[in-house]
Amino acid sequence: MARDHAPQPLRTLFYGQAADLFPEYVLLVSNGSGELIAQAFAAPFQMSEDEPFDDGWDGVVRRAVSTRLDGRTPNAVSAIEIAIRPDHQGKGLSGRILAALRENVSRLGFRELFAPVRPNGKQDPGQPMSEYAFQVRADGLPFDTWLRVHVRAGGRIDRIAPRSLVIPGTLAEWRGWTGLPFDTSGPVMAPHALAPVHCDVAQNQAVYVEPNVWVRHPLTT
Repeated sequence: MARDHAPQPLRTLFYGQAADLFPEYVLLVSNGSGELIAQAFAAPFQMSEDEPFDDGWDGVVRRAVSTRLDGRTPNAVSAIEIAIRPDHQGKGLSGRILAALRENVSRLGFRELFAPVRPNGKQDPGQPMSEYAFQVRADGLPFDTWLRVHVRAGGRIDRIAPRSLVIPGTLAEWRGWTGLPFDTSGPVMAPHALAPVHCDVAQNQAVYVEPNVWVRHPLTT
């Protein structure tokens, strides 16, 4: 279950307002014919914590929108998403777009770029993210492909965001999103999910709490 497989209020809030609230933090990539093949989003916010927060992706969106609407001056910025059209994946675009995102954020005056990274290579929802995120290959680079892109670009894996993305829903909604029965209380292993979905039949609800990995990119201004 990827971020766009189920409705999520903060996702709708951010992407519905990003072009108006954060236009200078949106990067678009087109091919020679002018077709959109990739896009990258970041968002600035005021950060009072000493380290990245537990609510990761959700927390960035909440803080960014609140900072902008309250008229406060942001002192931090985080990547939100890098999305590449499927027919252009596997061609090295991810590293180039991440480099462009870093350069843009540096140009805007920030010394560091945060990123609540979703390690798409994680196959076992039951495996703790704290274990998976720090697995490395023989060359010392992360086992996960997307984390490896960030580290190669100069990022450093910092810590886990244990509740980076929270998606609640009724059992009927979850059946529609996943095609699974959701008829037994307990953990449900949904396709493409990074963690189990917690199902409560008596309360007619299920909640997905996704852990992500905070990566910090030092920048030069």
